[in-house]
Amino acid sequence: MSGQAAEDRSPRAERAARAALTRVLEPGDEQGGRWLREFGAVEVMRRLRCPRSDERALPGARESRLEGYRARAAVADPEADLAAMTAAGGRFVVPGDAEWPRQLEDLGDARPIGLWLRGRPNLRIWALRSVALVGARACTSYGAHMATTMAAGLAERGWVVVSGAAYGVDGSAHRGALAVGGATAAVLACGVDCVYPRGHGGLLRRIAEQGLIIGELPPGAHPTPSRFVLRNRVIAALTRGTVVVEARYRSGSLVTARAAQRLGRLAMGVPGPATSGLSGGVHELLRGEASLVTDAAEVVELVGDMGELAPPRTGPVLARDLLTPDAARVLEALPGRGTVTAEETALRAGTGIDEVICRLYELHSLGFVERQGDEWQLALVQDDCGQRTGNPRRGGP
Repeated sequence: MSGQAAEDRSPRAERAARAALTRVLEPGDEQGGRWLREFGAVEVMRRLRCPRSDERALPGARESRLEGYRARAAVADPEADLAAMTAAGGRFVVPGDAEWPRQLEDLGDARPIGLWLRGRPNLRIWALRSVALVGARACTSYGAHMATTMAAGLAERGWVVVSGAAYGVDGSAHRGALAVGGATAAVLACGVDCVYPRGHGGLLRRIAEQGLIIGELPPGAHPTPSRFVLRNRVIAALTRGTVVVEARYRSGSLVTARAAQRLGRLAMGVPGPATSGLSGGVHELLRGEASLVTDAAEVVELVGDMGELAPPRTGPVLARDLLTPDAARVLEALPGRGTVTAEETALRAGTGIDEVICRLYELHSLGFVERQGDEWQLALVQDDCGQRTGNPRRGGP
């Protein structure tokens, strides 16, 4: 093998070629992904930069599209981009690196060419225990509260909260994780050195210091509507599951959840008022194969390891709930008002007189009933106004 050929196949050459291709191909370009799989990044760049008369062509693309690719390839400067990212404290990871998340391979030819990163944590390790939390930009106070508390709960349980750094639910999710000193990662639809949206400059700085900022696009690249949509597939693929907190019927958050389902990940939704348009998309998702969740514990039960169960949901335990079935039946036989004899109680309860007398004295010792001569009644207590009312432990007067 010649020295030039060996250099072209080196990891450094492959990394530089992939960095260049992040300026040439749009995220999620499956045709470009097939070229990468068949020829390798170095060869794809060589063919894009070769004269049009060269017999080595890239199959499947129209000439007009190839012309656009060639124009971008001609001005791509991967060494400058890699140097700029290093100077900004970032890095560029590609398939084959130890830090590359293996679950991105589930995207097939639509997997990222590479990922630009800012932040110290190891992306592959973080992605193994991560959950996406996404939702409406123009969320309600309820949506912001649910995103914040759920993210904080996940972070406290050792999970990485992944979102898109947008206004609304995304920002609330990142802030919830940061507030408890937890782990959070933002996947951007622009260069990781860009501040977008502008109002989240401080938040993005905090994420870069405490977590990770992730992007497919090279330094300085600007966001577009299509790039936001394509970014969502990376959020879905990186994480074990996607939780949607408030989303209209045509929300990008639903795109993320459905991408998660296609990839074999879990899709979850937080319910809201049936009258709220901002919850309409979530409810439609829940009518399908998505799971309903209301807090971090329920999310972890679905995406976590065996035994990480949410606590059982029960109402308040009343004193009467602790009674034996026989004592409860006798208590139910007493009228709401007035007194009754033991014989009448036995008839009402459908049991023997001796059993009833035994249970009445048991209920008396527990404060449920009072004796009035030879008759019995529910115990009366005083309310806050000094009025005597029925025993509240029985559920009403």
